[in-house]
Amino acid sequence: MDNETRFDLITRNTEEVLTPEDLRNFIQTGVPLKHYIGFEISGKVHLGTGLMTGLKVADFQKAGVDCSIFLATWHAWINNKLGGDFETIKRASVYFGEALKISLKIMGGDPEKLKMVRGDELYHNNDDYWFSAVEIAKNMTLNRAIRGVTIMGRKEGEAMPLAFLFYPPMQVADIFNQGLTLAHAGMDQRKAHVIAREVALKLKVNPLIHKKKQIKPVAVHHPLILGLQKPPMYPVPKDKIKDMLSALKMSKSVGGSSVFIHDSEEEIRKKMNKAFCPEKDIDFNPILNWVENLVFTREKATLLVERPEKFGGTIEYDSLAKLKQDFAKGGLHPLDLKKAVAEYLVKLLEPARKHFEKPKLKKLKEEIESIKTTR
Repeated sequence: MDNETRFDLITRNTEEVLTPEDLRNFIQTGVPLKHYIGFEISGKVHLGTGLMTGLKVADFQKAGVDCSIFLATWHAWINNKLGGDFETIKRASVYFGEALKISLKIMGGDPEKLKMVRGDELYHNNDDYWFSAVEIAKNMTLNRAIRGVTIMGRKEGEAMPLAFLFYPPMQVADIFNQGLTLAHAGMDQRKAHVIAREVALKLKVNPLIHKKKQIKPVAVHHPLILGLQKPPMYPVPKDKIKDMLSALKMSKSVGGSSVFIHDSEEEIRKKMNKAFCPEKDIDFNPILNWVENLVFTREKATLLVERPEKFGGTIEYDSLAKLKQDFAKGGLHPLDLKKAVAEYLVKLLEPARKHFEKPKLKKLKEEIESIKTTR
């Protein structure tokens, strides 16, 4: 595979790459591309976590990148996920890993080539990690750490325990301790990756070295997908939409916001039927957002809209532009679009439903469902 094809695979369907120039240089000079994306163990896996991650990891694998998932057990504990019980978090990491592997398979990747790293195992008896975390903290200001707590889904100005401030340098240390050159996440994790790039050339513990030269990790950020709920302010001003994406992203803690990768066919149809999908609005529309990011990012994708002849008859869209054009003109009704996307997801997620019918995984999923989800 030529360098330009690798670059295109790594960068397509992304919101941002820090920086494209660094990535091109890595590819051209033979820097080993070691990837990771990290997740707090925080409950059931929804499409924004599973499918959006799977889509990009599949691309990375096709580009010859060494890919890994970091199961951030310590970070989940710091952030009080799953009741703040560390043993529950460790058990749930098994579920989380399986959910991400089946998501990758659905989106065209190879789960057998995906490495899983658990935080508590990485940190155990690992003095280098803790030296690295403290060195990174020494190269950060207190204000930088406070601003960085938004990567936890927390607000910058809210009262917080001191442990929250440990979170950003620990997340950055995850990158350097594993020798990772390609950090990947949704846009909500951008601040951690910016810190990693800022401190990279100052580190003496676990620096990234290629051909005796200290280098910065490249960061790749995929888009966040919207939750299904109506926003608190509508219509959303066009100049505010991008700024509001993080606040209105799919969230398991917001009722009706999420479709989970193992939802039943009935659950998917019910959630999609209730979803916010304003007629003719192509600027802020969760369903169109899903179509753009979960349907037409896939190779040779089409969306079949089945409807009676009196409402225009069945039509199969093979481009987002044509679908948006019809929707904006009123030629595609929101109810027909929601039904089409529901059926698309029902079929797409069938492997995940079957996977989580396995007795051990089903039991683990039910245990997680019984725990009140926190943000």
